[in-house]
Amino acid sequence: MIDNVEGPNLTLRLIEPKDAAYVHRLRTNPLYNSHLSKVTGTVEDQRQWIEGYKVREAAWQELYYVIERKDGTRCGLVRLYDIEADSFTWGSWILDNNKPRKAALESAVLSFDIGFNTLHRPSAKVDVRVENTHATAFYRRLGMAETHRTDQDIYFNYPRTRFRADRPFFLKLLKGQ
Repeated sequence: MIDNVEGPNLTLRLIEPKDAAYVHRLRTNPLYNSHLSKVTGTVEDQRQWIEGYKVREAAWQELYYVIERKDGTRCGLVRLYDIEADSFTWGSWILDNNKPRKAALESAVLSFDIGFNTLHRPSAKVDVRVENTHATAFYRRLGMAETHRTDQDIYFNYPRTRFRADRPFFLKLLKGQ
């Protein structure tokens, strides 16, 4: 299992039931949830959801990470789910106001590294709300290709070959070179 993944400025660690209040706070905060599916329920409901998720994690069906700064301060979440033989879906990505500079790029590189280089999946799927222009622009800069859209969502594909070709450049950006 990929419990902790270290980057230059961030660490991804697998979520635990003790993170329920943090997840609930992020997912119910209007500053961060405007482009996410609506969340109802309590912190206890979130804790129970995480406990159920741990079964999917053990079966390698889903990996849900808390994004932390090097000082241990939580600053976001990211999830790999619908893990299949030829792809995974990347999402549930939230960064809060504790994030360091370049946290978006670093958390994306670290989490895609897991899907492409540790799980050895050849393709990632990403969907984003149409009105989330900031995320859409970020995905396009990463080199994701739009596959289709609905009135509500834009769907992207991100091939492992593209990620691997661009990864050295991303790492240079993160290390400030």
